[in-house]
Amino acid sequence: MSSNPTVPDDANAADAPAASGAAVATGVAVILGYLKQLPSSPGVYRMLDSGGDVIYVGKARSLKARVSNYTRMAGHTSRIARMIAATASMEFVTVRTEAEALLLEANLIKRFRPRFNVLMRDDKSFPYILIARDQDAPQVLKHRGARNRKGDYFGPFASAGAVNRTITMLQRAFFLRTCADSVYDTRTRPCLLHQIKRCSAPCTGEISLEDYNGSVDEAVRFLRGESQNVREMYQKLMQDAADNLAFEEAAKFRNRLWALAHVTADQAINPEGVEEADVFAAYQDGGQTCIQVFFFRTGQNWGNRAYYPKADRSLTIDEVLDSFVAQFYDDKPVPRLILLSHDVPSREVLAEALSTKAERKVEIRVPSRGTKSGLVDHALTNAREALGRKLSETSSQARLLSGVADRFGLTSIPRRIEVFDNSHISGSNAVGAMIVAGPEGFVKGQYRKFNIKSPDIAPGDDYAMMREVLTRRFKRIADADAVTDALETDDALLNPPEPNAATAKHITDVLEDDDTELAPQMTDEFPSRPDVVFVDGGIGQLSVARDVFAALGITGIQLIGVAKGPDRDAGREHFHLPERNAPIMLESKDPVLYFVQRLRDEAHRFAIGTHRAKRSKALGANPLDEIGGIGPTRKRALLKHFGSAKAVSRAGVEDLKTVDGISAEMAQKIYDFFHDRS
Repeated sequence: MSSNPTVPDDANAADAPAASGAAVATGVAVILGYLKQLPSSPGVYRMLDSGGDVIYVGKARSLKARVSNYTRMAGHTSRIARMIAATASMEFVTVRTEAEALLLEANLIKRFRPRFNVLMRDDKSFPYILIARDQDAPQVLKHRGARNRKGDYFGPFASAGAVNRTITMLQRAFFLRTCADSVYDTRTRPCLLHQIKRCSAPCTGEISLEDYNGSVDEAVRFLRGESQNVREMYQKLMQDAADNLAFEEAAKFRNRLWALAHVTADQAINPEGVEEADVFAAYQDGGQTCIQVFFFRTGQNWGNRAYYPKADRSLTIDEVLDSFVAQFYDDKPVPRLILLSHDVPSREVLAEALSTKAERKVEIRVPSRGTKSGLVDHALTNAREALGRKLSETSSQARLLSGVADRFGLTSIPRRIEVFDNSHISGSNAVGAMIVAGPEGFVKGQYRKFNIKSPDIAPGDDYAMMREVLTRRFKRIADADAVTDALETDDALLNPPEPNAATAKHITDVLEDDDTELAPQMTDEFPSRPDVVFVDGGIGQLSVARDVFAALGITGIQLIGVAKGPDRDAGREHFHLPERNAPIMLESKDPVLYFVQRLRDEAHRFAIGTHRAKRSKALGANPLDEIGGIGPTRKRALLKHFGSAKAVSRAGVEDLKTVDGISAEMAQKIYDFFHDRS
């Protein structure tokens, strides 16, 4: 594989945003500058605009032949004409085969997210069930990410809920433990799960490790599709126990059979002859596309998920599906069979590429009859219904946003709304939360949490907490506005100012801030700047927000304080606006009032959830984690030897030295840590 990012002399000649004839001609001239240098081998090409951003990624069996198609002055769709007009430079990568080009194209599309490509909007990893075998008594748990832990993996499942339901049924059927290794190692008596017959308690020896591992093997067989064999085994054991008048034992096996029946019943349709397959069905309406993906593993349906890829309205349904499937498997395991609702242009190349990726044969079919055709039809029905609901919700959301503009006197319909709330208990574990809503409803990928950090805030001072949260959120917008203003002047472009010490420190603080992980990442042209900001509270919180905006120079954003009505009754909220002396109220049955209540309740839910997570983490913190040199192995050894961190804190140096892996130096270090603190 070789890269050729060389730019010809006239590469920057085109800088016209519109697809006028002159702009297209300039773009064609840019592309012609590369044509003479291109080989006829397979590869991937990137089109870049005048700002250096990738606007399109494409693959080709012959780079020279494919790129030459863009040099015609006529016959292009509006989308292609606009793309050519925006092209200021190109980059190329040659590969050995067209299949390699397809895989690289999918990877680059997901990396650069070009605006003229089909883009997956939801790219979360799928959850799996993991039976971890790095302990004597294997643990069953939900897993995402790299498979670097020893054990058996089953999936993918369409959602975390599907995994959780299946794990619950596995507990009921096989009594497998779900507790973390740290809990398992330190248990001295069975937990509540054993009492309610969800776990056989191998941690305290209520079941032998041999018998427990036998149950684990039965669960593995069931998840691998041998459910009928497992059922027959339990039916025989139940009958034998009943014949021997061991009715309690028979009831235990009966309950396991019930649980197994629940697992298979919850998986809706389990088609015969389809052991391992993914089903893709696409449906278009109203300029949008919905793609339903169903997952079948070990002959069982493990759920489905709807996707709404971003694509130009001019693209046909098979073109959208073609690009979507290639991107879908960029970072996911590939099944042996893929069923599609529509034939796609690169089906043979895609099958070859995915076979190369999976290192085994992958078959892609478009079935027209039989069981597999029924699966595709079922998925297509789900895609059509899901898109209908999506379009209806989007239309309702548009009316609500228009209503917000009307009720609160906005000059335009808001595209981005942010709502802020705080949560704490007497000032402890204080957090702030921001939720975001837009034309398509809640945008959960944009939510952000704020750990209240300032040591000067008095416990329970909600005004000071709101001030810190709003300052941290809108300082970034103020900085972005300053950069934009600077770039709009020629002097700033030619002589960019060096950042002063305060600016440099702020940049460092932002990069090191623990809440940048959840900072808004703008995708699909969703605005980064809100049009409306709601703060949960009355005139006091609104005054804080107004002071923060004034200090940062933020303008053009409508501030609204939402205060609960008399006796905190829902429906009698008072809305405070900076430009009004008196609060306003909405009609009790006004849909806009219900909409704002939903926004406020969602912010409240997110804030409380974040606070509870922080509080739980603080409660579960182990002081051994703070000692340098104490990793998981030594921590496990200490807890196993002494029983608890409190017992470790009371131990003497000589007692600590008797623990495996604890040297004399480490024993002294542990002793000093606890005694220096007291």
